[in-house]
Amino acid sequence: MKIAEKLKIILNLGFFTQEKLAQRLGVSFVTLNSWIKERSTPHKKKQVKIDQFYLLLSGNKKIPSSLLQAKKELIEQKSLKHKNVLEKILKYPDLQDQFILSLTYHTNSIEGSTLTENETARVIFAGKSLPDKTLVEQLEAKNHQTALRYLFRFMQSNQKIEEDLFLKLHSILMNSIRDDAGLYRRHGVRIVGANVPTSNFLKIPALMNKLVLDINKQKKDAISHIAEIHSRFEKIHPFADGNGRVGRLIIHAMALRKNLPPSLIKQEDKNIYYAALNKAQSSSDQSILEDFIIDSFLNSFCLMDERNK
Repeated sequence: MKIAEKLKIILNLGFFTQEKLAQRLGVSFVTLNSWIKERSTPHKKKQVKIDQFYLLLSGNKKIPSSLLQAKKELIEQKSLKHKNVLEKILKYPDLQDQFILSLTYHTNSIEGSTLTENETARVIFAGKSLPDKTLVEQLEAKNHQTALRYLFRFMQSNQKIEEDLFLKLHSILMNSIRDDAGLYRRHGVRIVGANVPTSNFLKIPALMNKLVLDINKQKKDAISHIAEIHSRFEKIHPFADGNGRVGRLIIHAMALRKNLPPSLIKQEDKNIYYAALNKAQSSSDQSILEDFIIDSFLNSFCLMDERNK
């Protein structure tokens, strides 16, 4: 299939406007338009990026196992380079603050917060009140900062990931926002924009108990394990609100246990993230979600490597 045809399919699927797709590919609108109209051909690296988007959004194929394995080996090498990821984050206040800011801004933006990264920093570090932003958005930022600090301390103590951790994180995130903070939902819900049914609320305690047992199993493939647990947690959708943020916090916990950094899923990749998650939940193929999660760890390793410069 020609590159131009792949680009047209990507655009027709509705995840991107032409302007947004050009931005994600790191080219101008004019350049992208030239590719679509076959007036020019993208360089090799751009063709690979286009193929990745097409692969993910069209849902036609799996990520080649050789490519996925190579990326997993790269993550392992980076993990070995940083002997104790959590210790390093906690040792350097500037690095810890950068993680807290980036993770808080992006996870809340994915859920619809309108705070910019600078506004998030003013709220969580300077204690500023922003009169043109809602109180809930500002509480979400402060609460997520508190939840991250709690999680870092929890993982430092080498405790097992138990059901209480899920409930505690939710109670922190929803503090002063929802009356059901720290409680499982007691009604049915649906995931907006997804064709994946959530679990019956009566089954949530049993499903979460099984999930926790599986989280604490020793698995050789950490990336596959994290992807599987995240997919299952979001499908269970145990809380009335805050499932995405709690789910991503649990990714951080599982990652830190394997000497990987917290997973930095960027808000500009929201559509790709949801598409990968939806595919993992609606089919037996979680390779695209694994690939996406690897990229989120690479984002975080970039933050750590920046500090070494």
